[in-house]
Amino acid sequence: MIEGITFITVEGVVEYLLPCSFQKLKDVESIIKIVDIDGRDQVRDFAEDMERMLGSKMKSVKRLAESAEDADLYHDFNKTLEFDYYNSMLVNTADEDGNFIELGGEFPLEKNKHFNNLPVNTLQSDVQVPTNVYNKDAYILNGIYWSEALNDVFMNNFQKDPTLTWQYFGSSSGFFRIYPGIKWTPDSNGVAAFDCRNRNWYIQAATSPKDIIIVVDISGSMKGLKMTIAKHTINTILDTLGENDFVNVIAYTDYVRYVEPCFKGTLVQADLDNREHFKVLVDELHVKGEGKVAKAMKESFKILNEAATKGQGSLCNQAIMLITDGAMEDFKDVFEEFNWPDRRVRLFTYLIGREMTFADNTKWIACNNKGYYTHISTLADVQENVMEYLHVLSRPMVINHNHDIIWTEAYMDTVLFATKAQSLLLMTTVAMPVFSKKKETLSHGILLGVVGSDIPLLEVMKLAPRYRLGPHGYAFLITNNGYILAHPDLRPLYKEGKTLKPKPNYNSVDLAEVEWEDIDEIKRPLFLTNDYFYTTINDTPFRVLDCNHLLALNGPPWSETPIVFPFRTYCETDIDPHHRKYSQLQAVIRYLQGKEPDLECDEVLLQQTLFDAVVTAPLESYWQAIMLNASGMEMGVETAFLGTRSGLIRLTRYTGIETRVAKTFLTPADKDNLFTVDHFPLWYRLAMENPPGRFIYYIPVEDKDNRDKTGTIPIIQGWGPSLSSMANRCVSNRVSLYDYQGMCRSGHSHSSSARPLLSVSHVYQYFLTLKKSLFAETFAMSHKAKRTDALQPCDTEYPGFMLDNSIKETNSLLKCGRCQKMFVVQAVPDSNLVLMVVQADCDCSRQYSSITLEPKEVKYNASVKCNRMKSQKVRRRPKSCHAYHPKVSHPPPLFLTGYGLNQAPSLLWPVVLRWT
Repeated sequence: MIEGITFITVEGVVEYLLPCSFQKLKDVESIIKIVDIDGRDQVRDFAEDMERMLGSKMKSVKRLAESAEDADLYHDFNKTLEFDYYNSMLVNTADEDGNFIELGGEFPLEKNKHFNNLPVNTLQSDVQVPTNVYNKDAYILNGIYWSEALNDVFMNNFQKDPTLTWQYFGSSSGFFRIYPGIKWTPDSNGVAAFDCRNRNWYIQAATSPKDIIIVVDISGSMKGLKMTIAKHTINTILDTLGENDFVNVIAYTDYVRYVEPCFKGTLVQADLDNREHFKVLVDELHVKGEGKVAKAMKESFKILNEAATKGQGSLCNQAIMLITDGAMEDFKDVFEEFNWPDRRVRLFTYLIGREMTFADNTKWIACNNKGYYTHISTLADVQENVMEYLHVLSRPMVINHNHDIIWTEAYMDTVLFATKAQSLLLMTTVAMPVFSKKKETLSHGILLGVVGSDIPLLEVMKLAPRYRLGPHGYAFLITNNGYILAHPDLRPLYKEGKTLKPKPNYNSVDLAEVEWEDIDEIKRPLFLTNDYFYTTINDTPFRVLDCNHLLALNGPPWSETPIVFPFRTYCETDIDPHHRKYSQLQAVIRYLQGKEPDLECDEVLLQQTLFDAVVTAPLESYWQAIMLNASGMEMGVETAFLGTRSGLIRLTRYTGIETRVAKTFLTPADKDNLFTVDHFPLWYRLAMENPPGRFIYYIPVEDKDNRDKTGTIPIIQGWGPSLSSMANRCVSNRVSLYDYQGMCRSGHSHSSSARPLLSVSHVYQYFLTLKKSLFAETFAMSHKAKRTDALQPCDTEYPGFMLDNSIKETNSLLKCGRCQKMFVVQAVPDSNLVLMVVQADCDCSRQYSSITLEPKEVKYNASVKCNRMKSQKVRRRPKSCHAYHPKVSHPPPLFLTGYGLNQAPSLLWPVVLRWT
């Protein structure tokens, strides 16, 4: 029947009374029915909704790509073109005389809630040019000129789909056109370091998956600036790789040295963890000895050939990146043995330093192995020269005009909007390459750039609302590589002082690292049986999963409106700009009254909420009768309330705010204890886990920033000797809980130990909520470190305690030196409370240490760490690979390339629903 639960609060403690059954329900039973929902049908419904939503984003990107290609086709290059445009770094900038500077004309901006409250111009796009690119270069001006045609497409897309966020075009020449237009914020040095060509969405759209072996010369001739440039080159190459790529790094002198010995003879996935690990090791390289590259080349070919033979790696492009200050020979015999005549492995060579003595051999190696040669003499040359290899790899796709649409892994655009905290939201990008269609350049395979649009993952997950999955059910998305895209237990941010920052590995969290143990906000271990259902979202790299058997009420829509609304989304007021002025309550009322028929409202949620409102209406008169009764409500009762699964809350207050202990409980500011879009409050979930007739006691936290000042039961930050002995001897079992998304300090820092249990001074101190675990959210998990060492991702372990439900009463004696301490523990019948009485005149602190809940880092031995890093995860490869095209022509000597490749196809995003 209706999942309604009534509660009262006794001086800040929430007590569950009984599931409600009202006469009103009996009045409508004949016109409703209870339906058992199949999880497979549920997950398919979610996937179809997401497919429609994401499909509209793909259509928008396709329109941008088509318009960009047409605009370039009908534009004739003009090397003397003079053209003023809106430069996002310079707009609205005036000189000393008050006149707008060149490229910095008046550009109206207005804060827009849809775009994170940033000042934007929804009638115009503008252009960002990196500081290292001349903003009036002829190629830049011509590209900006013809891309002005995208303005109308940007606006039309936004009108057709008002849920669109940022749309943009990243040019292969370096400029970035963004809609809506913004004022670009440079870094602290006044530099616009952002280069769209370095972004993951650009690289994935421009190239196919690849296996890369980076071979670096660390002989004595590479000392000084050469080695610095070489290290920067390696790091830049690593930054161009993604989860669909595989990599290894080899250093050589007179012998071959794997930068990471654990990765000897293999390729590892180029996820964020491995790339950052390589960067740390590369920074520690030192020069010595004589350089003999032949051994390193042979080793590299063996790794790549073995990977292809065994079906490992990307199974697409393969390349060797040779970084050296010169090659004394051409190594023709090595290529004849391992790479000719097929030339399946490309060779890209990077000549480091100003000397050109051995440049000819270095060029020959690249030219005869379908690669590219470049000379890097300064650190400033690295970025542009490394990016050239991507143009080579993109050429087969460009010539074929394979417009593969790609979806990126989850990311936070902290570079684009570094000063805006609200931009720290996980998003994904859908992107598509843009090619030149001009006949005279068709065989050259000219990549014009990449168009894309951002999709906040929060908007995607709204299509799998929690109310349809139950208190312990949820949906989540994973990529084709098994990494989490969206999950309620994903914690991508950590706190450094007062600042929230993204974790270094926030977007390469494995499914097993979040979908592990069942715990809730107060760290109670839960024993739940989950059913998982999953499916793929067509035409995207997504999958969805779910768990639980749900009950749905089907019946007629109700004309009445509930008195109390939860913080949930009933109607989408953000789609039509005219609807953005309405609150959820206003939108619902206007929709039900027929005044806004175009509003998109969740009719299932509305129906359930209105049904609950009608059925629970008699409770108001019942509570009113109690208040009017001469005896009234018992002393100590502050609030009576009811919550339903639809999110409806009815409540009545029996005390005024001035005398109420739980002052903020169930007020609009108390989001933790209210139903929200993706949240069932803890008191509701606690009650749902227990059979009817049992009382649940729960302590709401009034002040999160200072939890010792709740004004209710004193906060326990650790267990003293008595509780420690009780936990270990009598009524509980200790379990180890793990956090695979922890952050640990890299150095030695000293944290203050957790405080023991405070002395017993009030009867409520005995009522410890221990029936599911023996600790609460209010325990201090850690204290501020006295030294600010850098935080790094780690695994941590902390204790949990499960009460033995079969023990109703027990007692024991603790021998503490010259005295004995006695305690008695008794379960309070039909509740989750345990009463404990402890003898107070015997000090056992020396004999029994306190149990703290501070998490401890799990240290792994070298073998375990190695196996973990190089393990090949279960994954699904992207479907498309563009590694070869027979019509690819070799360009002139200054553009030494061979066959190209392109485009990392879509990720696989499963939508996963978990039901409990």
